[in-house]
Amino acid sequence: MASAAERLAANINLSALGKAEELKRRIWFTLAALLVFRFGTFVPIPGIDPVAFAETFKQNSAGILGMFNVFAGGAIERMAIFALNIMPYISASIIMQLMTSVDKRLEALKKEGEQGRKQINQYTRYLTVIIATAQAYGIAISLEGSRSSVGPIVIDPGWFFRISTVITLVGGTMFLMWLGEQITARGVGNGSSLIIFAGIVAGMPQAVMQLFEMGRTQTLSPIIIIILMALMLASVAVIVYFERAQRRLPIQYPKRQVGNKMVQGDSSHLPLKLNSSGVIPPIFASSLLLLPLTIAQMAPGGPDWLGSIVASLGRG
Repeated sequence: MASAAERLAANINLSALGKAEELKRRIWFTLAALLVFRFGTFVPIPGIDPVAFAETFKQNSAGILGMFNVFAGGAIERMAIFALNIMPYISASIIMQLMTSVDKRLEALKKEGEQGRKQINQYTRYLTVIIATAQAYGIAISLEGSRSSVGPIVIDPGWFFRISTVITLVGGTMFLMWLGEQITARGVGNGSSLIIFAGIVAGMPQAVMQLFEMGRTQTLSPIIIIILMALMLASVAVIVYFERAQRRLPIQYPKRQVGNKMVQGDSSHLPLKLNSSGVIPPIFASSLLLLPLTIAQMAPGGPDWLGSIVASLGRG
């Protein structure tokens, strides 16, 4: 039995696609929303020296900051208003999903249907504000205590800078959350995933240019570059294959009598995704593996056991 995507791909008609005005409007709206997101990743928060922060970021980009910077489309590298990206909202969503299995009130709300789902979404937004506020305040304190070879990162430290930073970063996260909901409702869907995808894809041209530059300067041989490109394409193909893989459980319907007629039994299947958890476990695993390295970079001269953990993870 073919999936909905396979049936759509088999019956696709380019002439009919050109006449689908609703679909074109949704695509253009999605592209415009992603363009607004990309523009926001280049607007720095007020009160910092971008040159000094860029120098500091280069020294700490090997840790968890580098990975989050990829998800944010380079916003952390520039300490832009979208530096927190939509990650607080995703964290709040995961926490609420786990809480619905623990808290009986939330579990009852989940069973109420559409109205209960709206209430849980509202709680998720409140939790997003709390998480984003805590992270933004931590960033403000960290920026005030950091200093690069160029000079201090914060031009005028104090409570005014902290409050303005918290308001700016939390506002950026809430705007992205709203933008993702608009893409889901008025665009092509999956707004939050598309925002993260746009942030990751935005760094691909630079990575490809660096790869070819290494080939031009003979840092890497052309054969190695071809092998790397082939491995990238193969990795994408394997990921898509496992993402779409399903375990189909057969379901048999017995014969039943309807009035004076005996209805013949039918057979169907229940599709279960092989990878039902998506990309969340790899993201959290990568964060946990990079956390010791990040702590070691922020606190040099730490305990010996922390250095041993960092060295062990670095070899792997």
